[in-house]
Amino acid sequence: MTLAGFVTYAGALAIAAAIPGPGVTALVARALGSGFSSSLAMSLGLICGDLTYLTAVVLGLALVAQTFGTVFLVIKWLGVAYLAYLAWTFWTSGITPENIEARKGKGGLFTSFLAGLTVTLGNPKTMIFYLALTPTLVDLRTITVADYGILAVVTVLVLLVVLVPYLALAAKARWLLKTPRALRTLNRTAAVFMAGAAAAIASR
Repeated sequence: MTLAGFVTYAGALAIAAAIPGPGVTALVARALGSGFSSSLAMSLGLICGDLTYLTAVVLGLALVAQTFGTVFLVIKWLGVAYLAYLAWTFWTSGITPENIEARKGKGGLFTSFLAGLTVTLGNPKTMIFYLALTPTLVDLRTITVADYGILAVVTVLVLLVVLVPYLALAAKARWLLKTPRALRTLNRTAAVFMAGAAAAIASR
């Protein structure tokens, strides 16, 4: 892979991670309910979930891309459809004070880590990013072990840069959770980004 390829992947991942979704909602709720340490452990679980998907894509979709072009095309358009659905959902409802409150949790650091891991592994938005968008950014037919190692490091660094500020600001975000206008702006901004991602995948 080229430097431009890594930079493009990092930028796409940063945007995808910053868009509010199940992972961010759970993380903010954990920070509000259990504090910074617990939510940091949860963020590490989220990151491990992302690395699991990255590994699966590199190992599995490389074969799919080479031998099953139709299957790969179906995965791509399923991703487009799901991102469009998410965009509509966030535009019409999105994150509410109620669903953040429902995700607050207690427990130790390991419990928080496992919660983050399971949230990511069961998060369709994360699945779609790695299954549908990553193959348009990374040439899976020519990726090397060294390329994979760099992608893994980039993934960890980008997610830390995006997620840690959420944790640091969560304690000061209570006003946001009580302001319908601010929540509506947040949700509709997320909807625009998701619609843009769907359009980007569809055009490639």
